Amino acid sequence: MTRDTIPAEELLTKARAIGQYYGFTPLTELTARRRGGAKVARPDLPEGLVLDPAALSVASFLRQCRDFEQLPSPRQPLFVWHTNIAPGRPAQKKATIQFHAMGSDRAIADAVVIRALVALTRDLYREEPVVRVNSMGDKETRARYARELGNFFKKRANDLPLECVERARGNAFEAAELAIERACAIDLPAPTEHLSDASRKRFEDLLEYLEMTETPYELARTLISRGNAWNDVCFEILVGNKRVAWGSRYHELARHFFSSPMSAVGAVFTTPSGGDIVKKPVASRLRFSFVHIGDEAKRVSIRLAEDFRKAHLPLTQHIGVESLTEQLRLAEHVESPYLLIMGRKEALEGSAILRNRATQIETILPLVGLIDRLKAVA
Repeated sequence: MTRDTIPAEELLTKARAIGQYYGFTPLTELTARRRGGAKVARPDLPEGLVLDPAALSVASFLRQCRDFEQLPSPRQPLFVWHTNIAPGRPAQKKATIQFHAMGSDRAIADAVVIRALVALTRDLYREEPVVRVNSMGDKETRARYARELGNFFKKRANDLPLECVERARGNAFEAAELAIERACAIDLPAPTEHLSDASRKRFEDLLEYLEMTETPYELARTLISRGNAWNDVCFEILVGNKRVAWGSRYHELARHFFSSPMSAVGAVFTTPSGGDIVKKPVASRLRFSFVHIGDEAKRVSIRLAEDFRKAHLPLTQHIGVESLTEQLRLAEHVESPYLLIMGRKEALEGSAILRNRATQIETILPLVGLIDRLKAVA
């Protein structure tokens, strides 16, 4: 039976752990570095822009990133998690946990956000969630798809509910949402049939990442999103046929907050909470930083993240960061005494290199039995 309410402290504890193992930094940790000075206040969203609840949550997150000048750099994308749960205060009755990857156009960013949400959902509800994915494409795709939807509602005017047909005259996407809600969208055109070459490639890359990292998913041709906030890939996480999380690319929404275009993907997990006062989590001292170079190694690292977490191995990694130099800098920042290093060669051979940062001694370890060996070191 699906849980109706989840204690806020459990939510916060699980989110913090999952963020650590998948490479998401708490937004509060980033903004704390700037709280000594005045934040940079700028105008909010344009008047008349209507957003769905998930988009409103993301907009609030983007507003904080903008005001505290937390932006990705060309060298380092920003992988962040955020929540409306504040330690020491009564929790919101509707708690949210968000995972975001900003500044990365690659499908690995979407894959890591999805994996983090799956891990959180699985832990909290103690059952296997369902992942449904689709792609609405870019502006070019949406324009083609809007025309196709308009033609669909005209041709099927005698068969569809009158409300859907009338709604299509003003907004074909709203009409499609209504048709899906009324369960009369069996023949509704699929947006993936109209993807531009760039959007198709991005969607195919994501599906390949999900398959290569053994992440179960379903293609959801009737999962659609509104273009004033979302674009390209969209996905939802279901537990017992109930949506608990929604995610998508959102550069259309981000452009309202930042002066230059920015690739970004994020997801919002929402659940009723008990409204209890939450204690501040105690951070564990990290022993290992996992550094990986190349797609093969990153796919392995995504799969291993859950094994590390379930074993309570004090490890962190930054899967979405491509640069080896930047990963080493981040490892230096958290002061992990050991590095676990994997490149393409190690990934193909099923091994990893353990480096003692104090002595620079390196040991090659097979992936089979890796966690037990690392536990002995820790």
